[in-house]
Amino acid sequence: MKEISPKEVEHMLSDGADMNIIDVREAEEVAEGKIPGAVNIPLGLIEFRKQDLDRSKEYVLVCRSGGRSGRAAEYLEGQGYQVVNMTGGMLAWEGNTE
Repeated sequence: MKEISPKEVEHMLSDGADMNIIDVREAEEVAEGKIPGAVNIPLGLIEFRKQDLDRSKEYVLVCRSGGRSGRAAEYLEGQGYQVVNMTGGMLAWEGNTE
């Protein structure tokens, strides 16, 4: 499984990179703040929402600490999607939130 650090994501976003970020936390966690532009698909719904994802795009998966997003990344990778897990999750995120 590919991984990316929160700092790398922050730098890429500040450089204007077009990133597809999926936050797999529950809605009440996301309400406390998420990476700008991230789409919330809770881990329990990934299996049912995967058809909404484009296999030709790469997705950065985020959660609170990196565990749930790691499980989501393993699942989606096994389904043929291009995914990267953000290590440390939102606990390690120092950038802006919305």
